[in-house]
Amino acid sequence: MAQTSMVINSDYGDWSWSSDAGERARLLQSPIVDGVPKGEEEESGATNGATTSTLGAVFIVVNACLGAGLLNFPAAFSTAGGVAAGVSLQIGMLVFIISGLVILAYCSQASNERTYQEVVWAVCGKLTGVLCEVTIAVYTFGTCIAFLIIIGDQQDKIIAVLVKESEEAVNTPWYTDRKFTISLTAFLFILPLSIPREIGFQKYASSLSVLGTWYVTAIIVIKYIWPDKEMSPGDIPTRPTSWMAVFNAMPTICFGFQCHVSSVPVFNSMRQPKVQTWGGVVTAAMVIALCVYMGTGICGFLTFGVSVNPDVLLSYPSNDVLVAIARVFIIISVLTSYPILHFCGRAVLEGLWLRYKGQMVEEDVARERRRRVLQTVTWFLLTLLLALFIPDIGKVISIIGGLAACFIFVFPGLCLIQAKLSEIEEVKPSR
Repeated sequence: MAQTSMVINSDYGDWSWSSDAGERARLLQSPIVDGVPKGEEEESGATNGATTSTLGAVFIVVNACLGAGLLNFPAAFSTAGGVAAGVSLQIGMLVFIISGLVILAYCSQASNERTYQEVVWAVCGKLTGVLCEVTIAVYTFGTCIAFLIIIGDQQDKIIAVLVKESEEAVNTPWYTDRKFTISLTAFLFILPLSIPREIGFQKYASSLSVLGTWYVTAIIVIKYIWPDKEMSPGDIPTRPTSWMAVFNAMPTICFGFQCHVSSVPVFNSMRQPKVQTWGGVVTAAMVIALCVYMGTGICGFLTFGVSVNPDVLLSYPSNDVLVAIARVFIIISVLTSYPILHFCGRAVLEGLWLRYKGQMVEEDVARERRRRVLQTVTWFLLTLLLALFIPDIGKVISIIGGLAACFIFVFPGLCLIQAKLSEIEEVKPSR
């Protein structure tokens, strides 16, 4: 079967808006993966664009999966109704998560496309492609809001120790106000990192983010084994109150394991981009992520029980030095992750705008710069304002976790159905 050379719905003229395939921007390229256009690579026989080893691909997928979302897993175990329900839910969902990643690789090969939304465009057509791009934009926007809330949560605890104020204090100095500290950090660090056109420089910060994630998990496990005297757990349920309670934990798990959008560029960057090899890569990566999330979720939940905070680090005392270091790691991770997520959302919006206008991507450098700065500042201010007035991260996670489920279940499922239908249509004439 020549399934790797088959191109699905490759007649871009049928998509309207623009008949030139070159007008479709290369969006959501992984900042860790440096690639060349597939056509040029095939003509020249070069392999510079496919230099990621199998082990390197595992690391990149784990890096894309792990992040600040692990802070919510203890609360997810509490919502699910205990350790047994939480573990069963994660393992059951892992089958579909891995299947979705393999389906995307198969459809990427079949459609000859290199990014998530381009695969959906090519396989499912214009309507589903536009819906996918809008979903990516909303998802990245919501995640940026969550990142700013996380920064505020961790800074509150750190500042409380630095100024030696009690957590119940009412009259606090103006410079310790949550809204001021979030805004100051965002304007000093996040906005300057978000304006550049490319984000390749961010790849060097990813290793530090991964290190911070592992450190947070280690601290939560250690604090469960050797708990502080002032920490007393609440009730620890052993079974869910209802089946709906179990499903309420799904958005958090989807948010934590969602790496599907960045998985397609990683697959195409491999030296041997084969679906079978990719299946082993994502299985190993998801098992590693599962161990990290389960360690965090189980130990954090058993430490605090039903009283665990949606952001588990907020449940620990402010004056704990080891936990304070974990908070610093999380802040650094979020500061470097926000610009990457913003770049993804901005690229999608830029692609939609250019396709609607029927313009070339490199049409006017000055105009592109003005539009990029306007998009960045507008995006930044909106996410900042919403983060200042939505202090509960649990509500944000429940929304963006539902959108993450679309990337894990809905779009890969639609792609698989359309790919198989296209294969059937190709077989019929030959018979």
